[in-house]
Amino acid sequence: MSSEPEKPTPEQLSDRLKTTLTCDGDDGGVNVNKPDFRELDLGSPISPLRTRTGGGPATTTTTTTTSSSSSSSGSVSGRTPVRSNLNLPRKSDSNPNSHSGELSAESSPPAARNFRPVHTRSDSAASNPLIYSGSGSATSPAANVLPAGNICPSGRILKTGMASRSTKTDVLGSGSVNYGHGSIMRGGSASKPGLDSGPVNYPRGLMVGGETGKRMGVGSSSNDPEELKRLGNDSYKKGNFAEALNLYERAIAISPGNAACHFNRAAALMGLRRLAEAVKECEEAIRLDPGYLRAHHRLGSLFLSLGKIENARKHICFPGHPPDPSEVQKLQLVEKHLSKCTDSRKVGDWRSTLREVDAAIASGADASPQLFACRAEALLKLHQLDDAFLALPKSADPCTSPHSQSKIFGMQFEAYPVFVRTQIELAKGRFDNALAAIEKSRQIDPHSAEVSILHNNVSLVVRARARGNDLFKSERFTEACSAYGDGLRLDPMNSVLYCNRAACWFKLSQWERSVDDCNQALRLQPNYTKALLRRAASNSKLERWNEAVRDYEVLRRELPNDNEVAESLFHAQVALRKSRGEEVSNMKFGGEVESVSSLEQFRAAISSPGASVVHFKTSSSAECKQISSFLDTLCARYPSINFLKVDIEESPAIAHAENVRIVPTFKIYRKGNRVKEMVFPSPEVLEASVRHYSI
Repeated sequence: MSSEPEKPTPEQLSDRLKTTLTCDGDDGGVNVNKPDFRELDLGSPISPLRTRTGGGPATTTTTTTTSSSSSSSGSVSGRTPVRSNLNLPRKSDSNPNSHSGELSAESSPPAARNFRPVHTRSDSAASNPLIYSGSGSATSPAANVLPAGNICPSGRILKTGMASRSTKTDVLGSGSVNYGHGSIMRGGSASKPGLDSGPVNYPRGLMVGGETGKRMGVGSSSNDPEELKRLGNDSYKKGNFAEALNLYERAIAISPGNAACHFNRAAALMGLRRLAEAVKECEEAIRLDPGYLRAHHRLGSLFLSLGKIENARKHICFPGHPPDPSEVQKLQLVEKHLSKCTDSRKVGDWRSTLREVDAAIASGADASPQLFACRAEALLKLHQLDDAFLALPKSADPCTSPHSQSKIFGMQFEAYPVFVRTQIELAKGRFDNALAAIEKSRQIDPHSAEVSILHNNVSLVVRARARGNDLFKSERFTEACSAYGDGLRLDPMNSVLYCNRAACWFKLSQWERSVDDCNQALRLQPNYTKALLRRAASNSKLERWNEAVRDYEVLRRELPNDNEVAESLFHAQVALRKSRGEEVSNMKFGGEVESVSSLEQFRAAISSPGASVVHFKTSSSAECKQISSFLDTLCARYPSINFLKVDIEESPAIAHAENVRIVPTFKIYRKGNRVKEMVFPSPEVLEASVRHYSI
């Protein structure tokens, strides 16, 4: 008897192959290794299910084959039987609005969109998804249904019950194999919510398996829109929104009709805070697929964030689908606060307006240029001009078309931020900018009564200001006062017109009126330097030295290098001390730091009128040399202060009398008495002390 094993007959080979291709649903003897496929769509352009001719009894079998990463000869290897008793939902139970391959936990397979099928789908195929991934698993097709052209990784066609030994491959497309819609991965990580993976065509050299699918010979230079979209999803999950956006845009350039690509591009734009563009992408996705539920929900959320209540409600409460309760609650809160804000603004209750608009922003409309413009307007009316300027949005909302019906406070959405900017530019004294802004607002909304009234007022105010300036230059100060007054009747919150009229009153020697107009200007704009200068000068004329010195001190801090302000401050301080009966004969304006060497000279110097700052130093100390230069600066900034310096090595008697052992030391004296002592002070601390004792 020969030891050579008996060769099986063709019938035995056929039976063995049937056994390997059939999973009976039992655990015994079968090594189940089901790949973790991502969501796939039945709208595959490769091969929908086709009914087998002949009606045998229905059995649930499915075959999954994978190829070795090193095999390209067309051989079939690595067959993995898949369980068939997994009770999965059928297509008829799925959500009809979900998208193919969305990288999120959906409970139903997505529908095909924007792909032209290669084969005709039969009715039986429509009710039995080929592959579905999610929280459950897929329903196997009936036994009498075969995938027409089911592609093995090698490119061969496999039929149940027999293995073709033909060397001829049947590959659809050039160099690519389509495994259905969705990202096919084994052991891959889930995508960030909000992305749509869509159908993925794996080009030649792309191996399924590993973490997210290893690319072999395929990179970002791919011209396959589905591969670009998948790469974009990977970048999005890593937070690389700019890179994801670039990949989605390339996919859209190749396949502009792919709604999922537009949906995903909107997600990347949201990550980059480019919300207006994200709105347009969602609208485009909905135009391509009117029933795209997730695009509706995302668009509704964007509109809510932008403060467009009616637009948001239309998409959040999409007909035929239950809305997200949290989004509905946000919508109701924003609507409630916005309604109260409208009522408060109508009656001029600006504190309530500010409170309600802040509440609306906090409730969810946190990216609305219109609500931030309303906040700026309320701050302006509350005489907080600088805060209003900072709160003003940089530009109007670009996502609203000029023909949009969206309105806020009775005017077009785009017109309102420009309307508020007009008021702030006018209050800042930028008359030309204000006129340009209101003309733009009127172009956007020519029918708004509020815009028309402001346009008329701004035109008249600009004209009155120009006429007043011309009269002032001609030294016709009384007529100039009248012209500025005409502008103030139209715009009683214009600090520039008040300041200009104060200059006229000053020229007419009506200093009390000048002070009053400066007070009005500073109430509207507290940091208005010109108004502060004119008030200080007017108070000096009225011999109100306390008020004049206080204003000049503020100006000295704001304009430390202005010699005119420094000299005016010095004269005001001299006049103040003289009015108090103090000795002022030895006070001098400016000068250098005086060097003192004898004890008698020292005592005479610190007893002079005003404050004296003494710098105790040594010539060998680097710290003393460093701060000495700053002391020269302070000497110029505070001319009413006596600045002295004592070298304790050259004048040990002074050092002993004042008990100075560490340098640099600074002491401040008034009328011979020490009032402040500092050792190693910082420049900021030293200047603060000098400023405090300069009056």
